[in-house]
Amino acid sequence: MIEFALRLAVSGGREAIARLIVIAAAVAIGVGMLLSTLASINAVDKANDRVLWYNTGAAARTETAAVDPLWWRTHADYYDGVRLFEVDVAATGPTAPVPPGLAAVPAPGEYYASPALAKLLRETPAVELADRFPGRLAGTLGDEALQSPDSLVAVIGRTPEEVRAQPEARTVTTIATTLPAACDNDCPGGGVRGDAMTLILSVVAGALIFPVLIFIGTATRLSAATREQRFAAMRLVGATPRQVSVISAVESTVAAVAGTAVGFALFFLLRPVVATVPFTGERFFTGDLTLTVVQVLGTVLGVPVAAAVAARFALRRVTISPLGVSRRVTPRPPRAWRLVPLLGGLAELAWFVDRRPETTDGQTAAYLTGFLVVMLGLVVAGPWLTMAAARAVALRTSRPATLIAVRRLADDPKAGFRSVSGLVLALFVTTATVCIIGTINENRGSLAGDPLTRTAVEHGAMVDEPPMTDAVPDRVLADVRAVPGAEGLAVVHANPDKIAKDPADPRPFAPGLVLCSDLARIPVVGHCPAGASAAAIPLYAFLDLRSQADTEWPAAPITPEALGRLPVQMIYATTDGSTAAMEQTRTVLTRAYPHYMSRTVGDWGSEQQRQMAGWRQLANVVLLATLPIAGCSLAVSVVAGLSDRRRPFAMLRLTGAPLRLLQRVIGLESALPLLVVAAIATGTGFGAAAMFLKSQMSYDLVSPGATYFVLVVLGLVASLGIIASTLPLLRRITGPEAARNG
Repeated sequence: MIEFALRLAVSGGREAIARLIVIAAAVAIGVGMLLSTLASINAVDKANDRVLWYNTGAAARTETAAVDPLWWRTHADYYDGVRLFEVDVAATGPTAPVPPGLAAVPAPGEYYASPALAKLLRETPAVELADRFPGRLAGTLGDEALQSPDSLVAVIGRTPEEVRAQPEARTVTTIATTLPAACDNDCPGGGVRGDAMTLILSVVAGALIFPVLIFIGTATRLSAATREQRFAAMRLVGATPRQVSVISAVESTVAAVAGTAVGFALFFLLRPVVATVPFTGERFFTGDLTLTVVQVLGTVLGVPVAAAVAARFALRRVTISPLGVSRRVTPRPPRAWRLVPLLGGLAELAWFVDRRPETTDGQTAAYLTGFLVVMLGLVVAGPWLTMAAARAVALRTSRPATLIAVRRLADDPKAGFRSVSGLVLALFVTTATVCIIGTINENRGSLAGDPLTRTAVEHGAMVDEPPMTDAVPDRVLADVRAVPGAEGLAVVHANPDKIAKDPADPRPFAPGLVLCSDLARIPVVGHCPAGASAAAIPLYAFLDLRSQADTEWPAAPITPEALGRLPVQMIYATTDGSTAAMEQTRTVLTRAYPHYMSRTVGDWGSEQQRQMAGWRQLANVVLLATLPIAGCSLAVSVVAGLSDRRRPFAMLRLTGAPLRLLQRVIGLESALPLLVVAAIATGTGFGAAAMFLKSQMSYDLVSPGATYFVLVVLGLVASLGIIASTLPLLRRITGPEAARNG
């Protein structure tokens, strides 16, 4: 029977071959997307595992070994908004542990850099970057020590005395291979939050796969009427329902197996391209995009089985009775219960507003399930909504084409909605994605700072750290002022006596003290009252994302001479905003005070900005993938509907119905459910996004910009264009020969 089914699957001429190719193409697209998503989730885990060694110096680690101790201290630096991870190491003997990616611990006066950092050092003037590192570049780190090909990492060899003198330095006898049980702000190697990325990528996978499943189902129904007639004839000559089921399943399974094979080929072909998409803010190593045995077997076995089930479901009517196809009756109208899944999905998302689950697994279960149920609900509720709209229009129209179209939709709303279901889902996914990403960007986009704050470099101790130094040598101040592009410079002094501290401020941190003559050179921070010689300024103001130029700070009752004797908390320099000026300023200050970090507003927001860029990439992937797939699904569905109804339309033409009337009927049959359910899907997308944002991030929904609405309108216009492009087929397939029986 299977051999007969295989021969029958390709014996229908070009139409059968075209159907198999379309199904195979739909399956290949879906499998390629699914495998890429699964591989990306695996790549996040692998990348995180490779940076666990960053946590070697964490205080919570208790692992020990009988080897010579290794002095260890981690710290961060930045170049042009990109983070540099640096480790100072000093071996106390020949058996000291060696960081991954190295053959031996670097000797004092030499350092090893990641390939990306080594390339940056070669391409950048030494005064902007290389002069921050002591000694010479001795080699590069291996990939096993890096999260990404773009990671900027340096392992710097020093003497034990040099490392011991640095804050937070520790001796270790093992290199970390797991995340410490507890981290008191000393675990720099947490990597990307794999659980959060799993949640995001899972939602993306669902968003991508649903339209593909609709496409597969639509392609499976190509020439459904012709095949139903053929299968019914088989029943009439004695074929059993089981035999008919096997034949119908084999046709789709053959295409699904071929599509699955092509999908795997697409995955391996596109894997280098997928690796370059910075979903997590940085690229993946191509080798990290791998699949587990379970994932491979699940895809290889699950997709063909799902296609067979879809075929069996799509052609289920011919197994009821061998005369079932020739004795068609109006299907039962859909019931209002079809709204239950849609309302249930929205109710689940609404329930978790102000009740966000504590764990990421709980959040995944809550939000992913909610979105998937809403998407399923749109598909289930679509026929009922189509029927309701058709009946409403029927009460308000008297035009023949409209009456025929809405009557046909009211009689069989499932068929009417089926043609636009993929596009409706794509519209929901697009709306929800754009709203979520846009709202996050709106709330976090200010991290880039305003133009004035982006020109400054601050170096020294943080608010809760002890002062940086007793005094800054004149040579250091002169070197900063000599940087091309330097504009202003201020020395911020510590305030141990809490002079001019606001008594209403409950925080223990005292404001920094600055000479008004220095403050006048850095107007971005604010200004002094008239006649004052010193001002008291909160330390956070020196790295505020917004300019404080209009702020007048309170005067500090201290003389310039007394102020000069106070310890120095930080140095604040403004530049012309060029990368060269800012990075050279940073290099001068880093060489003078290597135990402290230079910070800029660009650094402050760079990591989250890269994460936002990665999420925008995901949104683009969803948009670029779902809309074309949905458009293909719409075109295939309309063509399939025309093919299956060629005889009724041919009979109408023979009775005198003009071709233009029939074309209007077809157009209205597709356009009405498209516009009605699209409006509901768009509103549902706004609602689902708003509830997710409120629950997960406590953000209020920000309406997308005009670009989104223009794209939606263009998408609907393009969809109507696709429908219109199929109408010329009506003349060819409804000729007199199509009206003949048999």
